[in-house]
Amino acid sequence: MDTLVSLRVFRQVAENGSFTAAAERVGISTAMASKHVAHLERQLRARLFNRSSRHVSLTEAGSLFYESCRVALDTLD
Repeated sequence: MDTLVSLRVFRQVAENGSFTAAAERVGISTAMASKHVAHLERQLRARLFNRSSRHVSLTEAGSLFYESCRVALDTLD
């Protein structure tokens, strides 16, 4: 799995508060967006989002990772 794509998906989920909205923005399925975030969570050995049936929010680890991710992606762009 492409980690750079996973980082872009993670950022979109964090900024949109939704896997569905993030998937639409990136042009992938919601299931694939979830797999990208799961890929990052496995690599980091940390849960990045609190998930419920209606809401997605960053965990403390997710908030810290989001800031680093945002800076890195902005630099790459």
